[in-house]
Amino acid sequence: MQTSHVVVAPTTTRENFYVSMTRGAEGNFGYVAVDREDHEHSEPHPDDNPNVTARSVLYGVLQHVGAELSAHETITAEQEYWGSIAQLAAEYDTIAQAAQHDRWAALLAASGLTPDQVGDVLDSDAYGALSAELRHAEANHHDLDALLPRLVGARRLDDADDIASVLHARVARATVRPAGSGRTRKSPRLIVGLIPHASGQIADDMRQALDERRELIEARADAVLRGSLTDEAPWTADLGRKPRSEKQKAAWWRAARTIAAYRDRYGITDDRTPFGPDPESTSQKIDAIRARAALNRAHAITNDEQSAQQVRQTAAARPARSL
Repeated sequence: MQTSHVVVAPTTTRENFYVSMTRGAEGNFGYVAVDREDHEHSEPHPDDNPNVTARSVLYGVLQHVGAELSAHETITAEQEYWGSIAQLAAEYDTIAQAAQHDRWAALLAASGLTPDQVGDVLDSDAYGALSAELRHAEANHHDLDALLPRLVGARRLDDADDIASVLHARVARATVRPAGSGRTRKSPRLIVGLIPHASGQIADDMRQALDERRELIEARADAVLRGSLTDEAPWTADLGRKPRSEKQKAAWWRAARTIAAYRDRYGITDDRTPFGPDPESTSQKIDAIRARAALNRAHAITNDEQSAQQVRQTAAARPARSL
């Protein structure tokens, strides 16, 4: 067969798609069906996606495994999921929210809110987001004891439908950058460069659980980066050459590990670029900014060492001046 032509539908399995797209010796062509007309329904079916695109159909096909997994493959897949940074980070966030509940409740009570308003905030569906934002702010070295009363008093909250949502937005805007400026600005306290560290007074059992997740996240990020470098994954070429000096090598590894952690957290499988498709959620957009900053640091470290090496080589090649 010289060429292969196949119609790709949302129900196509990954295995069938692979076979169809590898049979032609000179060319393989896939025609993605985005028309899902169903004459049995006069109204749109709840499962229909009006915004379906060829790309989204192909993505679904690649996730649609038709063959049953073996017991070994099933165990491996489960271990991969539960050991991923996406899962570990979610566990860390959940534990942190519970561990810091009393602390944030005391902070809210001292911020100028009435007792009823504090109760409304703690009972709100948006409290989880607010709790995470407070942790982000503290990881950026903001003084929440001084900041939150100022944000509460900035504008009245009596007519707010959801005070927790309003406070979340105010905290996010006020703490988007780390506290301080210039040389006084400290680096954010982030696990693998992405996940805000939970600080403050925390019960011993909660602290142990958080520390265990942090260690697992760091080990996972190291393993993902090491595996990508060993396999020479194309995206690692963007990291530049690993430095030789131990100090710069450690800094380069930390920067590269952040990118590996980002890929693992958001399931990036595209090896052509470090960051994959454009992020959609707000949290991923923030992490993408952090990952791109890490890539810039890796480049700077590599360039600094190369410049220093060139200076040394030039000095060594320069003839000695006679006295």
